[in-house]
Amino acid sequence: MAKVTKDMIIADVLRMDRATAPIFMRHGLHCLGCPASSMESIADAAMVHGLDVDALINDLNEYFVSKGE
Repeated sequence: MAKVTKDMIIADVLRMDRATAPIFMRHGLHCLGCPASSMESIADAAMVHGLDVDALINDLNEYFVSKGE
């Protein structure tokens, strides 16, 4: 099963499954195509944007669980 962690790069998660984009956006990360997304960890992006990284990680992992991955 795919497991998303805080230290993963945003673009890597998007490559795992593009359907994760709405989850990132729902949590306030709207610039998924910006250069930073290809080198910025989820934790760093959440900190910069003042987001709850644990809630985001939880939602991403729940998505992968629901897919059976």
